[in-house]
Amino acid sequence: MNQTEGQRMYCLAERLFPICRSITGNGFRSSLEMIREVVPEMQTYEVASGTQVFDWTVPREWNIRGGWIRRTSGETVVDFKDCNLHVLGYSTPVEQQRISREELLAHVYTQPDQPDWIPYVTSYYKERWGFCMTEHQRQAMQDEEYDICIDSTLEDGHLTYGELIIPGETEEEIFFSTYLCHPSMANNELSGPCLMTELARYVDLMESRRYTYRFVIVPETIGSIAYLSRHLKEMQQRVKAGFVLSCVGDDRAYSMVSTKYRDTLADRVLENVLRHHAPDYKRYSFMERASDERQYGSAGADLPVCAFCRSKYHEYPEYHTSADDLSLISAEGLQGAFDVMAKVIRALEKNRHYRMAMPCEPQLGKRGLYPTISQKNTYGDVRLMQHFIAYADGRNDLIGMSDILGKPIDQIIPIVDKLVEHKLLIF
Repeated sequence: MNQTEGQRMYCLAERLFPICRSITGNGFRSSLEMIREVVPEMQTYEVASGTQVFDWTVPREWNIRGGWIRRTSGETVVDFKDCNLHVLGYSTPVEQQRISREELLAHVYTQPDQPDWIPYVTSYYKERWGFCMTEHQRQAMQDEEYDICIDSTLEDGHLTYGELIIPGETEEEIFFSTYLCHPSMANNELSGPCLMTELARYVDLMESRRYTYRFVIVPETIGSIAYLSRHLKEMQQRVKAGFVLSCVGDDRAYSMVSTKYRDTLADRVLENVLRHHAPDYKRYSFMERASDERQYGSAGADLPVCAFCRSKYHEYPEYHTSADDLSLISAEGLQGAFDVMAKVIRALEKNRHYRMAMPCEPQLGKRGLYPTISQKNTYGDVRLMQHFIAYADGRNDLIGMSDILGKPIDQIIPIVDKLVEHKLLIF
């Protein structure tokens, strides 16, 4: 039985969910290799610890095998094996030892306003150790000693990222970026990479491509900075529109984060598609950015990159907690995100300034494009074609035409195809 795109994405998320990932390390690599089973053409690259990338330095590589807190009776309080959020991300190793409750609590992180959930906490750029637990678990800890252990390593290694470039008829590019550096969180972490795999498959199966497509999977922030340090000049020359994919798997409203001035092709096409696909979508300004659009849109980079989400990061209650699990996303939610971005791709591929090949309305009837009997109520969809013809004066691109006509680009593309087929339209 053939699966839908949404079902394939959800199955991939189920496989990826148990893996503990971070901005470096074997968890990121093994997750990327799992994605490469779906998109084998994706190449992997590594950047050595200590490498200077603009104003940042690639940190040492972190790997973890386990970690726990136990009462002296042997009863487990928390264990990394039960949930990989229980150990502070990038925690330094701690040899098995016995410490007091007071000393331990100085290294314990909870989310008091969400007492049933384990928070996701990291310390990438300052060495420390720690555990995360629910607020209820913390309150239940007795005034006694505890045995602790964190079996991790922090040593020179590499930062890893994935890149897939699918060539088109031109070197002009459409850019997609997502991140793969969080542990087991479904919407915030896995929905973006899972969507990217299906978009790469979709683009690869297109009969023809006007644009070249660049797909990148990086660790958030340091990964996009490292990637830009290698590719910024060529991207500034080639990228016409780009999108960061994040938090796209739930069944809630759609949202986007605009570029700085909301004036790029990426802004225009994504706003247009969302306006017709999901009129209740929410648009956030660039000042509400928080993912890799921060780097792509930074001064000096200035790439035309929006962020696309369903529930935006920071804006949904389960964000960065253990409640962001596989129950928060669905095949239907992922399918909806895919449908939006597939429409974006189709719109970009067809987006040109069209002009009629002759003055006055062409004789549509002899081409089979107009009813040969003129009677009240026989116009139907022909009226939209007539409106398109009237505005096809080279002044507006397809996105602009859609805005003027108030119709989705998906409804206008068949008209374009018919007029081009009959040599009535030039661009």
